[in-house]
Amino acid sequence: MTIKEMMTSNKPYISKYEEMDETLKAKNLLWEFNNSRPDDDKRRSEILQELLGTCSTLTFIEPMFRCDYGFNIHTEGLVFINYNCVMLDTSPIYIGENAFIGPGTCLACAGHAIDAKERGMGVGTSKPITLEKDVWLGANCTVCGGVTIGQGSVIGAGSVVTKDIPPGVIAVGNPCKVLRPITEDDRILLKDNN
Repeated sequence: MTIKEMMTSNKPYISKYEEMDETLKAKNLLWEFNNSRPDDDKRRSEILQELLGTCSTLTFIEPMFRCDYGFNIHTEGLVFINYNCVMLDTSPIYIGENAFIGPGTCLACAGHAIDAKERGMGVGTSKPITLEKDVWLGANCTVCGGVTIGQGSVIGAGSVVTKDIPPGVIAVGNPCKVLRPITEDDRILLKDNN
C-alpha cells in the first residue's frame, strides 16, 4: 500500500516520514487562495474546488487557511470555516453540511510517536476526523485525530477534543467533556416572547 493509499483510507495508520509531491501543489493553491482579493468569490471557489477532495459549492473559507494536502478534506452542503483555520489532513477530514468552524481552530489528524527515539526517526500516526451535520466548533478549538463529533453538537471555544462527542450536546474544556444536552430552551427566535 502506498503512503497516499494509507492517507486516503478511513483507517488509522503509522508511518515513517515520507515526502509527497502533493504538498507543493497544496502550498501553491493555498498561497493563491490566501492572497486573493476579498471580493473575488469566484476565484476563491475555483481554488477550493481544485484543492479539496470533495468540496460543496457552499463551502466558504476565510483566509488564512492552511492544510497539508487538501485532497483529504471533504465538505457537504453549507460549510463556513472562519479565519486562521489549520487542517492537518494526513487522514480524511469529513465536514458535514451546516458545519460552522470558529476562528483559530485546528483539526489535527497527524500525530507523532510518543517515544522520543521513534519521533526523531520520523515515526508518525494519523487518524481521520469527522464533523457530522450541524456541528459548531467555537473559536480556537483543537480536534485531535480519531474523533467524531456527533450531529448537532456544539463545542465551546478553546476546547481540546480528544474523544468522540455524541450528537446533540454542548461540550467544553480541555479535555473536552459533555456539559449538557441541547434542548428547546436553547432556541432564540422560536421562544414565546410573552
